Amino acid sequence: MAGPAIEVDGVSYSYGDREAVKGISFEVAPGEVLGFLGPNGAGKSTTIKILTGQLPAKSGVARVLGRDVRRDDPETQRQIGVCFEEKNLYEGMTADENLRFFAALFGLRDVDTAALLDRVGLADRAKTRVAGFSKGMRQRLMVARALVNRPMVLFLDEPTDGLDPVSSKAIRTLIEEEARRGAAVLLTTHDMWEADELSHRVAFINEGRLYAVDTPENLKLRHGKRSVKVRVREHGEVVERSVALDADDTGERLKDAVAAEGLLTIHTEEATLENIFIQMTGRGLD
Repeated sequence: MAGPAIEVDGVSYSYGDREAVKGISFEVAPGEVLGFLGPNGAGKSTTIKILTGQLPAKSGVARVLGRDVRRDDPETQRQIGVCFEEKNLYEGMTADENLRFFAALFGLRDVDTAALLDRVGLADRAKTRVAGFSKGMRQRLMVARALVNRPMVLFLDEPTDGLDPVSSKAIRTLIEEEARRGAAVLLTTHDMWEADELSHRVAFINEGRLYAVDTPENLKLRHGKRSVKVRVREHGEVVERSVALDADDTGERLKDAVAAEGLLTIHTEEATLENIFIQMTGRGLD
């Protein structure tokens, strides 16, 4: 489609006297992963509920695939996939039955559930009732369920929460594949490394306000140090030094560092997304 897949323009929402979302604006393009980052209570879930039609914005406009989300539009809903943190699966059904039931809500009868379960590492659990699933298995099934309708917009709320490293890697690969297919992905996560790896851009939200929307690379260059950290072994001890990249003698110092007999590592000193978030908002992401 031409234009953004997700548009949020001056959106606000209040729970009674508490303003949870305060006039935020951002866009997500088709094929883009936007990491939506902030601590608990920052306004992430409220924003997603507005975009998925569960809450009406008090002011501003939100659009998905060019349509106002305040309209009850079945055509738009058929093109949205959601994976919420709450595991609202049918425990008495098998993994395969859960997917087929959800597909039927979209009017779909020929969904390849075996392929979906294989993508999330549950191919051998297709006929197992969800009641016997671990937390991680349920999370993977939730992700598979979000894909039954081949959505063009994906809302993923902590999709790797509770997963082991192998399963987390599989889900990250799946997210990248969906973005390459052309789906717009709004991703919330507390894992800053994951956000850095997956996101084309990130949006920092805290106490209902957006503090930044930019690429991880631009944010790290803007807020990080122009320096490299060198670790060498001297007299049996590991010594760490920082070499500024803007100094007059940078070239000589780097040459000496690389030539050092006890050189162990040399790498740039970059600000992490978490450090940048704390700089901007004064609080962490927990």
